[in-house]
Amino acid sequence: QVQLVESGGDLVQPGGSLRLSCAAYGTIFNIQTWTWYRQPPRKQRELVATNTRGGTTNYASSVEGRFTISREDAQNTVSLQMNSLKPADTAVYYCAAMSGAYTYWGQGTQVTVSS
Repeated sequence: QVQLVESGGDLVQPGGSLRLSCAAYGTIFNIQTWTWYRQPPRKQRELVATNTRGGTTNYASSVEGRFTISREDAQNTVSLQMNSLKPADTAVYYCAAMSGAYTYWGQGTQVTVSS
């Protein structure tokens, strides 16, 4: 059984920074793609950033230049460094790991940006 656990969500003031982490536990091999998603209040889930094996990264235009996704394959972890946070970044953030034909999801961590 594979379990993804996110951490790092918090309340932060506009302009602040947070670092989210996600760790995969259980038997999981060769994660091809790590993805961070988020779901703002009363909105649909949206893609934030992806990191494929080999180092290719992609970002939503709304976070480009402010967020950085990075992975540590030896530990089956991924992180999301979020800088210059805005109230519009308020959401539940989810990590997802694609391995073979399967995609595993975390339970989500709340990020609130407010003064």
